[in-house]
Amino acid sequence: MNMSDTYMNVAATCDSLQIAQQTLDTEIEALRAMRARLDGRISQAVDLVLEMRGRVVVVGMGKSGIIGQKIAATLASTGTPAFFVHPGEAFHGDLGMIKPIDVALLISNSGETEEVLRILPFLQYQQNKIVAMTGKMDSTLATHADVVLDVGVEREACKNNLAPTSSTTNTLAMGDALAVALTVKRNFQPEDFARFHPGGSLGRRLLTRVRDAMNKEPLPVCAPHSSFREVVNAITYGRLGLALVMEGESLRGIITDGDVRRAFDAQDDVKHLQAMQIMSGNPLTIAADMRFAEAEAYMREKQVSALVVQDAQGKTVGVLQIYGLNTDAPAV
Repeated sequence: MNMSDTYMNVAATCDSLQIAQQTLDTEIEALRAMRARLDGRISQAVDLVLEMRGRVVVVGMGKSGIIGQKIAATLASTGTPAFFVHPGEAFHGDLGMIKPIDVALLISNSGETEEVLRILPFLQYQQNKIVAMTGKMDSTLATHADVVLDVGVEREACKNNLAPTSSTTNTLAMGDALAVALTVKRNFQPEDFARFHPGGSLGRRLLTRVRDAMNKEPLPVCAPHSSFREVVNAITYGRLGLALVMEGESLRGIITDGDVRRAFDAQDDVKHLQAMQIMSGNPLTIAADMRFAEAEAYMREKQVSALVVQDAQGKTVGVLQIYGLNTDAPAV
């Protein structure tokens, strides 16, 4: 049974779930086929972009243009300067945005999109390097490009094999592959990503340091020989659900609400207990200048809800708490 018969049979049952599954299956197969064809030309495209002195100028028409805008945005946000130029607007002044030092990334599934091809003479005159994303390796666009990335598909996921579906998915994925390869080659780090995304929650998490989010002095502290009542008072008035056991400026341990509850369960009379008898020794610590995102990952790994913060000299300067990770776990 061929693909058309499959679509007709699915359509006859009017089962939307089956149609959706068939759509995804078709696009997944297209991606797998593209991956199998992937060769050294992707490396050539990466090297060409890395060698450029300008920006990547992405050009595409229609659905390819929409995908092109996303590719340009992904490149720009991951360390490769890029912007999108609409091929129609290009002939009304926007060609002036393209400099000879730029690399042009031209997208056309057919490789024969008139609006895109009309830009070729200008690019050739300026001697711009051209990377093409196309599904037709013998097309006009492909033959005029320095590097060609094959995004072709056997068929679209559309039952009529008309609407750009599998082809746009392939193009989007190829754009991601190019962008990710470039981030690795550039050694693009989380801090770099955060600098380009300062307004988003992810950017804030990556830019924020532990010292910016920790609870600072006065901290709830008690001495190793503090009475049980003094420990409870320190926890209560500190409002952090814990108390630090300090001997001078040396951190000896930590007592959490959980430690107090466990003491009640283990002892008939807790009044005689001292802090050093119920504390958790060697509490987990973290550096004040560590990124908040790293601290959060560390807390998830250790399954704790609090960490003791120390400065570069090892002095205890705060407590970092992130609620919702594992609030009943001891901070050790």
